Amino acid sequence: MLEIKNLHARIVEDGTEIIRGLNLTVKDGEVAAIMGPNGSGKSTLSYILAGREDYEVTEGDILYDGQSILEMDPAERAAAGIFLAFQYPMEIPGVATMEFLKVALNSLRKARGEEPLKVPELLKKVKEAAGSLDMDVAMLKRPLNVGFSGGEKKRAEILQMKLLEPQLCVLDETDSGLDIDALKVVADGVNSLRSPDRSIVVITHYQRLLEHIVPDTVHVLYRGQVIKSGDKSLALELEANGYAGIIGEAA
Repeated sequence: MLEIKNLHARIVEDGTEIIRGLNLTVKDGEVAAIMGPNGSGKSTLSYILAGREDYEVTEGDILYDGQSILEMDPAERAAAGIFLAFQYPMEIPGVATMEFLKVALNSLRKARGEEPLKVPELLKKVKEAAGSLDMDVAMLKRPLNVGFSGGEKKRAEILQMKLLEPQLCVLDETDSGLDIDALKVVADGVNSLRSPDRSIVVITHYQRLLEHIVPDTVHVLYRGQVIKSGDKSLALELEANGYAGIIGEAA
């Protein structure tokens, strides 16, 4: 599904290199957790996967379903099935959540050569997905993310994933700002998307999220490189002992 080879990337504005020779493979159907201390490049990696223009890849490649995505713009990557859930979702005043979902879903269908959904079909689809996330349907009439709590913002993003059905879901610290009840609802939504032909990359600081979204693999990122990989027990080791020991081994 995803293969990152010797990736080097820097911030366009000042040339600071953040990703320094990163290698990572995520198989079809796999849930891969990426952990690491602040400043290790976790969020930068998610932005590069989504195609943000403020980062420049200077070396290496990113293969998605065997094809390089480096020349694809963000819209093309989204149409191909790549979805990024942001740590801090953007507020869009004046655009109702339902209208945003309608435009996003039908734009994706158009890019894939499919007919747009008619309003009754769209409403049914959205209401079913919202119900599975314990979302109040009235929330869909509000401007996207404006005045939403942290939990509501994350539910709205999981709702987008359910509707858009991406092949590669990248969750950038989706547990930020969530209480335990909201965390469980969001995790249940993510788990419902697990399938043999969909891969999920979960970027997080904490084991608590991985108690609800149990990963197949765990990768430790430090100074722009993966310095250790393992199974779910690696996350428990990090929770108990921190990063110092693993960083020391890699030095």
